[in-house]
Amino acid sequence: MMESATDLTVDELAARAGVTVRTIRFYSTRGLLPPPEIGPRRVGRYGPDHLSRLALIEELQHQGLTLSAIERYLAQLPPDLSAQDLAIHRALVASWIPDKAEDATREQLERRVGRELTEEDLDRLAAMSVLVRTDDPRVFRVDPGLLHLGARLLDVPIALETILAARTVVIEHTRSAARELSRLFKDEVWEPYREGGPDEEEMARMKSLSAHMQPMVVQALVTAFQRSMKQELRESFGKEERKEAGSEG
Repeated sequence: MMESATDLTVDELAARAGVTVRTIRFYSTRGLLPPPEIGPRRVGRYGPDHLSRLALIEELQHQGLTLSAIERYLAQLPPDLSAQDLAIHRALVASWIPDKAEDATREQLERRVGRELTEEDLDRLAAMSVLVRTDDPRVFRVDPGLLHLGARLLDVPIALETILAARTVVIEHTRSAARELSRLFKDEVWEPYREGGPDEEEMARMKSLSAHMQPMVVQALVTAFQRSMKQELRESFGKEERKEAGSEG
């Protein structure tokens, strides 16, 4: 089983995050990481929120932001963001850089996630696109940004078939949305400019516009999806609660 919410020492946190203890200490002195909870014998204990914040900081650094810029970015975030919220921020930041999968052995994976991994665990992580098996059965191609989120989901009682079905739904609908948005941009924005015979400078401006629209579109999709999920959950659980109340009556 995974450790509880605040059950990581600084050494364990460093191993999970793939950074050094010195790096964690440095981030803490800069105020980039919240202080740990102090447990027995005055030992600091860290949790998923620290892990997710570390992943976000590392992602921002990969994007080329300075520490001062990272400080300003984190200062704008609500102080009570959950580990899941921080993971969403990290995913949005990472969506505009090339994939940077890393090679890792099974032993290295287990050190990173803090648990032994069964063959079923590896199949579930593969179904979540966290890792890909290679020709060498001892080596895996791993998405480090998804690793910790996938590891937390291993203890959620979801069948492998359900994970695969959910992945299919996401891929189908996101491709459909991307296709329709691309068609809309092409028909309503791009084609009128081409028919008008714009000069090279105008064409360059339009290409730049299409590139800058991508982050805004992703932000809009994520926001709309979050709101839709909350609405669906409210309606679904509301119906169940009304049924239970009716049966008790």
